[in-house]
Amino acid sequence: MAKRRSGVAALYNKVINFNVESLFARHPGPGAPRTVFFNQNLPDSYFDPKGKPKKEHVYPTNQVISSKYTIITFLPRNLLEQFRRIANIFFAFIAILQFFPQFSTISPGLVLIPIIIVLGITALKDGYEDVKRHQSDRHVNHSQVRVLASGDWVNPNMNGKKSRTFVRGIIPTRRLKRKDVEAGAPTKQDPDIEYDRADSMEEGEHHMFGHAEENNRPHWHKTKWEDIRVGDFVKIMDNEPIPADLLICATSEEENVAFVETKNLDGETNLKSRNACPALTDLRSATDCVSKLNAFSVECDRPDTNMYRFNATVTRNGEKFPVDVQTVLLRGTVLRNTDWVIGVVLFTGVETKIVLNSGGTPSKRSRVERQINPQVLVNLAILAIMAVVCGIADSQIEATKYTEGAPWLYDDDESGDNPRVNGLNHLGVCAYHNIVPISLYISIEFVKTCQALFIYFDYDIFYAKKNQPTIARSYNLSDDLGQIEYIFSDKTGTLTQNSMVFRECSIAGTVYHGDPEEDKDEDIKKTTENSTEIVREASNDSSYASTSARGDHLAVPSTADAITVKLSNGVLKHFSDERLSQDLARAVEAEPDSENAAQARSLNGFFSVLALCHTVLTAVDPATGAIEYKAQSPDEAALVQAAADVGFIFRGREKEILLLQTPFSKEIERYELLNILEFTSARKRMSVVVKKLDDEDGRLFLLTKGADNVIFERLKAGADDLKRTTEAHLEDFANAGLRTLTLAYKVIQDDEYEAWSERYHEASTALDDREGKIEVVCDELERELRLLGATAIEDRLQDGVPETIADLKLAGIKIWVATGDKLETAIAIGRSTNLIAEESNIIIIRGSDRPVQQQMIQAVEEFFPDSGILDEHGLVTCAPKSPSTESASAFPMRRLSIGVRDIVGDDNGDRPGGFVLVIDGAALDHALSDDDHKALLLRLATQCEGVVCCRVSPLQKALVVKMVKDGLGVMTLAIGDGANDVSMIQAADVGVGISGEEGLQAVNSSDYAIAQFRFLKKLLLVHGHWSYARNGIMIVNFFYKNIVCIGVLWWFQIYCGWSSAYAFEYTYLLFWNSFWTIAPVLGIGLFDRIVDADVLMAFPELYRYGRERTWFSMKSFCIYMLDGVIQSVPIYFIITYTYFTTTTRTDGYSIALYEYSTTMVFTTVIAVSLFNGLNTNVWTGWVFFAIFIGIIVLWLFTVVYDAISPGWTVTNVYGNNHYLFTSAYFWLSQPLVIAIALLPRYLYRAWQLGYAPGDLEILRYIRKTQPDLDMTTLRNESMRSKPYASSRRRPSSRMSRTSIACSSVDNLSLDLRRTQDPRCASRTDMSTGIRSVHRGFDFATEEGGVAMRRMQTNLSERRQSSRNLPSLRQISPKRSLRLFSSLRRKRSPTFKKDD
Repeated sequence: MAKRRSGVAALYNKVINFNVESLFARHPGPGAPRTVFFNQNLPDSYFDPKGKPKKEHVYPTNQVISSKYTIITFLPRNLLEQFRRIANIFFAFIAILQFFPQFSTISPGLVLIPIIIVLGITALKDGYEDVKRHQSDRHVNHSQVRVLASGDWVNPNMNGKKSRTFVRGIIPTRRLKRKDVEAGAPTKQDPDIEYDRADSMEEGEHHMFGHAEENNRPHWHKTKWEDIRVGDFVKIMDNEPIPADLLICATSEEENVAFVETKNLDGETNLKSRNACPALTDLRSATDCVSKLNAFSVECDRPDTNMYRFNATVTRNGEKFPVDVQTVLLRGTVLRNTDWVIGVVLFTGVETKIVLNSGGTPSKRSRVERQINPQVLVNLAILAIMAVVCGIADSQIEATKYTEGAPWLYDDDESGDNPRVNGLNHLGVCAYHNIVPISLYISIEFVKTCQALFIYFDYDIFYAKKNQPTIARSYNLSDDLGQIEYIFSDKTGTLTQNSMVFRECSIAGTVYHGDPEEDKDEDIKKTTENSTEIVREASNDSSYASTSARGDHLAVPSTADAITVKLSNGVLKHFSDERLSQDLARAVEAEPDSENAAQARSLNGFFSVLALCHTVLTAVDPATGAIEYKAQSPDEAALVQAAADVGFIFRGREKEILLLQTPFSKEIERYELLNILEFTSARKRMSVVVKKLDDEDGRLFLLTKGADNVIFERLKAGADDLKRTTEAHLEDFANAGLRTLTLAYKVIQDDEYEAWSERYHEASTALDDREGKIEVVCDELERELRLLGATAIEDRLQDGVPETIADLKLAGIKIWVATGDKLETAIAIGRSTNLIAEESNIIIIRGSDRPVQQQMIQAVEEFFPDSGILDEHGLVTCAPKSPSTESASAFPMRRLSIGVRDIVGDDNGDRPGGFVLVIDGAALDHALSDDDHKALLLRLATQCEGVVCCRVSPLQKALVVKMVKDGLGVMTLAIGDGANDVSMIQAADVGVGISGEEGLQAVNSSDYAIAQFRFLKKLLLVHGHWSYARNGIMIVNFFYKNIVCIGVLWWFQIYCGWSSAYAFEYTYLLFWNSFWTIAPVLGIGLFDRIVDADVLMAFPELYRYGRERTWFSMKSFCIYMLDGVIQSVPIYFIITYTYFTTTTRTDGYSIALYEYSTTMVFTTVIAVSLFNGLNTNVWTGWVFFAIFIGIIVLWLFTVVYDAISPGWTVTNVYGNNHYLFTSAYFWLSQPLVIAIALLPRYLYRAWQLGYAPGDLEILRYIRKTQPDLDMTTLRNESMRSKPYASSRRRPSSRMSRTSIACSSVDNLSLDLRRTQDPRCASRTDMSTGIRSVHRGFDFATEEGGVAMRRMQTNLSERRQSSRNLPSLRQISPKRSLRLFSSLRRKRSPTFKKDD
């Protein structure tokens, strides 16, 4: 018995979890390892005996398709999707029954028309949506890239034929034939070809039109992305996206380095450096690539989803060379700061890593649509009961009356006509099938289409800058927008603009907030003192050369001669501060012993550290001759740009010599770069050791920038006031959502550096534990630092992001951020976007030596001891219950930098801050690998008010969404703008794509496309809430109006022998859902408003009605059904007994059936229409029209229909007008019966409004009585009376600094209470047990990248060539330990125009 139950349960779960897309999705399976051949023939083992290529050696095309249907699959797949609706199955069943005479009530063809119309309209709508997807796919697949072409060169590798995006599968494809490299290819004239500069017929010629003989020469042919094949050579130019997974052969940069932007792949904004495969660096032109002397092959592992692993081997001339992720460019990345890259295609289309991390296009259904199915089942159960009762009763009556000799049962004793079978034949299935209205689905489709148009034409969510409206790509999910409980958002491009602004800085205890931001198209500052013009106009042109030698920049001035500094890419604006300018002017003129000397040294040192401690490259624009800084990280670009803005201009490097122009020196200062102590996520700091050249004493400096806690614990003793003041400034910066860095320096003695340099060299050449030894040696030098100050950079948010997130949180929506960025960046964005409030306590779980499960268990015990989570999972641990018992824990919680042991406090859970969970991708791998761990993570996350997932892959984003959606059964929404967000968007109930700078992949896979994150607020709070309320109320009213009609017909069975006869003339039933009662419910679906849009926007808390499923549930369905049944009682019985007590005819004859049943029709239609109107919240002109149009049409139809004479057509109601409209009962019974029927609902509504009004009723009343009242003002007044209301609102995305700047005059009076009382918030790393205060540290750069390794190698080689340091010893040991002690102003150089 148990086995049978388990089998039934398994079958039920299989049916419930069935998805249509699994039948039609292509499942090619895991790809096989491959060897790609270049300039050589394929081996014979790749072909079968017939010369046809084997299947495993035919590679997919580069075509990527996000559409669902083809012409072949459209009909079967769409029908399967539609027949997931139980009602459609029922309608088809009824239509089939009509073909059997025993059950037929009308013509079978007439019954088929409605179901065909329903299926057809839905199919047209679905087809239109998919056509839009096809068009988006075409836009991506038809992008162009340069592919190698030549008259005598062919790609020998076999690739499958690309699919026709609209008719793929219809047109047969030709079988592949073997191609040998000697076979050649037919030449034809192609107007779209390009030659390498060295191959041009004339110097600098750019061939766009060539003759046939020219096409035989090696060239680059612009080809569509979808036509790229495995084995092709491609040339990518600067700022172009990568079309497939490529192996780098050569680049335009020194040492064949290329820089790529991976934010579309992993969400990180800093550039990554990649290097060419050493075996292929000689392939620098089309001629080199086509040469048969340059034959090689690449052996690749099977394609997989791991973004950070790529294993392959290049074989050339018998030698093998390794290939890893550092030598490949993945699809979805963008080439930056590199003129060109030549690469070979290894993986295309569905086998690229970004596509492997994306799923197929799902067939989504709204929650309301899924909820209709059980309600339809209830109606079908009622129908079955009615049919069975009619059948049994009819059979019993016939059996009894036949024996009594009833004349209407004459000869009812045949096999096919007797009381026993007649009961079965007269089942009321066909008579009462209107209980499940077929027009319901047509109405829903029509209403949702109109709601999509309302969204499209809403100017408030129209982005005028790009002329882009909000588009509903899936029309059937509008009501889901009103029920969202969890939002999963990407960070890069979705919440941020990927651009930095140097906002503030703290120098020697003085904070400079920057001048208030002004809206100017261009802002040019000229520094007259040093004749240096700083160009304040951003440019997207980055095609010019960097400082690396390329041999083609003869006319380009050097960085030392350039007279302007251009705004860097990724930096939005220049930094300016009037007060800082005045302080700098005074500092330049300060005497060494004056009272301004200390401030002068601090200013000089602070900006010198910004200008020297970095890995930024300089470039010169040949058009303007201006310097532009090119950095791997926009953070570094903003820092160096800010230093240049105030006069500390980094003019590039000549090998290891750094050039710096400052206001304190008339000559360009030169510094020798001796060491770079790299930034890592563990060190959280970066340092450089530089030697000042052209100076009297040639001092050595250690310049350091990093996290505040790391720098503060390495400071020299003393200067406590400066430390406290800087800490306070850092907290202010962090609370404003800014990313902070702390700056310090140290003067190094010669003998100290010489000894340290030897130890550093030994550590850097150690074979065992090299990284650990280097870290120890670096830590030795980075001690006894002198604090200079701190910086605050704003990662500029999209407009309105903080306000939108704050309002969505007020609406009760949980917001999770899933990003590929690092932990500090994710936390900084969380603070600036209102996700992490000032009072929020951050819980960090990361992959480390400590098991992730143990971290989660201790987090529960530390912060949620009364939640019962551990009891639910049966987990027992010896971890401490509170911080007071830290000694019992293997990882005791400890305070850093602040001498307070208990930072959270006993009442933390009761304060508004709550907790925010931050978890990285490595920890997620462990947490999602096991059901128990997943359940524990989910329960821990639901205790927090927000969750930030960092360093996550695209696949992990989708798994997190599915974990929440399936584990909690909640409505989820995912929003993103990049290809790495596609899987998350597809996994969520509603996917929203932002059409930003990262391409159209997210939009192509989304259900709604918006231009700005802020539009999400109105999309959910207004359009979503309206759509859900409208659709929910419309559907229950639809069921109601039909159950009233069915109820009247049912009561009639008592008086017609349960024969399933119709009380109404059939025409009235036929048009019941078509004309009489359809308009009022459509009016609700289209024009009803629970409250006005401005009210919903001003009071986000009203969204809870949607989250709590107020407008549509089984409860509301049952109430409306019961209401319909109750109303049918007075309608039938009062009118029936009115007409049959005393005849109203003047001739004395009895009443005919249709005479009084037509009165019931009128009464029922009017009652139903007014009841629908009673459930409408706003009566506009359209609502009046919808309520009364059906009544008017009914009157006109009855007058005309009853007057049709038999000469035209035979009807059962000819002449009924004569008796109907002259009857007093007709006129008197209708108002009485309608009033009685509507009285219960009217009394309930009156009581609710008068004695138990809810928020909606109160706000509607306020709007009615005070139509001119501004709801935002009302909202603000109500918020003032609530505790913690002000703390919920965070700074806006464009932070106004006017008030702060005004208060910066007196920095010494800064309120330091937050620093003295750290209970405001905490940051606890569960992997290490470290608990600290978060002060906004964040710095993004590539760790251990190719560019950094190249710089370290150059420094190491230089050191090997000059091991002895006699010059250091020869310098006088007596020198100042202060930075730049000589402060006397020297006249700055004057640059002439011809310089």
